[in-house]
Amino acid sequence: MADSPGLHSPIYLAGPTAVGKSAVALALAEQMGGEIISVDSMQVYRGLDIGTAKPSAAERARVPHHLIDLCDLREAFDAAQFVRRARQAAAGIEARGRTPIYCGGTGLYFTALREGVGEAPPANPALRTELRATSLEILLAELQARDPATYENIDRQNPRRVIRAVEVIRLTGRKFSEQRSQWSAALEDESAGNGSRFFRFTRASEDLRRRIEVRVENMFARGLVEETRRLLAHGLPENEIAMQAIGYRQVVEHLRGDRGLPETIELVKSRTRKFAKRQLTWLRRYGHGQWLELRADESVAETLEKIAAALTAPTVTEDGGS
Repeated sequence: MADSPGLHSPIYLAGPTAVGKSAVALALAEQMGGEIISVDSMQVYRGLDIGTAKPSAAERARVPHHLIDLCDLREAFDAAQFVRRARQAAAGIEARGRTPIYCGGTGLYFTALREGVGEAPPANPALRTELRATSLEILLAELQARDPATYENIDRQNPRRVIRAVEVIRLTGRKFSEQRSQWSAALEDESAGNGSRFFRFTRASEDLRRRIEVRVENMFARGLVEETRRLLAHGLPENEIAMQAIGYRQVVEHLRGDRGLPETIELVKSRTRKFAKRQLTWLRRYGHGQWLELRADESVAETLEKIAAALTAPTVTEDGGS
C-alpha cells in the first residue's frame, strides 16, 4: 500500500463476531506498518483466551497488539479505562511512525471512543444490590419514564447496562443520555467521524452463520471446557462482565450439571448468532463508516484491495446498511 497523506491516521475495523475482521487487521497491519488495538471488552482479561478468539502468541509476534491481557478476572475494567488506554496506545503507535488499527466488535467501546464516556458517578454498592434484585421489566419501565432517549438506544436485553443507566439516573437526578460528553473533535480529525477510515464488515446471513458454527466447534475442540474449568478457580464467577461472555457462561452451567455438552455447544452457537445480530444492529445505528460485505470465497488479499481503494477514494458519507 503506497504511502499517502494521512496514512498513519487510525483505521477502524468493526464487525460481528466471526466475520473475519481479525485476519484482515493482521494482514493490513503487516502491509502498511501498523499495530492493532483490540476493541474487545473480553480480551482485556487474562485467561479468557479460547472463548474470546484472542490472537495467538504467533500472531502477536507478527504484529504488536494492544489492550489484550490487561487485567485479572478479579479486576474491574470499563469503557472509561478502555478509552484512556486506547488513546495512550494510539499515541505511542503514531510516535513510532506506525498506523493504529482499531479492530473489534464491542460497540460500546467504539461509541466511547467517538462520544466519550461523560462524568458518570462510580457504582454505588447498596444501590447496585437493590437494582440487581429488581426485575428487568420494572427497570426498563423506570428507564423509559425517566430517560426515553436512553431507553430507545440501549440494549434492553442486557441487564448490566440497564442497571447502570438507572443507577446513574438515581444517583445524579439527571438523564443518563444528557451526561454523555460531546463528540471528540480530535477523533473527528482522525476520520472516525466522517467515516473515510472506518470500515463496517458484514457477510451474507448464511455465510456468517456457517462461520459462527465452525468457530464455536473449533473453540470446544481446542479446549474451551478445560479453560473454563481452570478459570472457575481464578475469579470467573465473581466477574459479572466476564460471565456475560458467550461460551463461558454456558460452559459454567454445563460444568454445574445444567445440561450436557452437545446441548451446550448448540446453545453457544445460538447465543453467538444472536450476539452477531445485535452487533450488526449497532453498526447500522452507528451510521458512520463504509460497509464492506465480504464474499464467502473472498480472500484477505481481496479485502485489502477494497480497503486500499476506499482509503484513496474521495470521502463518501454513509447513512445506510448493506
